[in-house]
Amino acid sequence: MRGMLVHDAPQEVSQAPFTDMDGGTHTLSDFAGQVVLLNFWATWCAPCREEMPALDTLQQEMGSDAFRVVTLATGRNPPQAVRRFFEEEGIEALPTFLDPQQQVAREMAIFGLPITVLIDAEGREVARMRGDADWASPEAMAFIAAAIGQES
Repeated sequence: MRGMLVHDAPQEVSQAPFTDMDGGTHTLSDFAGQVVLLNFWATWCAPCREEMPALDTLQQEMGSDAFRVVTLATGRNPPQAVRRFFEEEGIEALPTFLDPQQQVAREMAIFGLPITVLIDAEGREVARMRGDADWASPEAMAFIAAAIGQES
């Protein structure tokens, strides 16, 4: 996919905890066995607002036991602001996780938003993209299909 930096060798991801909207604690290892498209975003980020509906469509179209989109609001994103953002953009299929202290973002060298990281089923980062993308495009869906070993 254009703009996606594919790593020569898989890289470790953060195991720092993050929370859901109800205060439950999670780590990226919770998604072991699935390919994950991890999107770091914020409610105040204009490119994030542009990108989020396409991520929602990608989850609706391709989400399965083998693949899921995970969104992680990093930094100061009060839960009510996240809910309002998702309502305003009509987001229905994406999870709402929070990284308020930016611990996951710091450990994964996330500078600037949005940044999207592709994590393989073994829980390792294999690619990343800086900036927004049309994740609902045929090119993006073919890229994800290849990542999860499906024919596009």
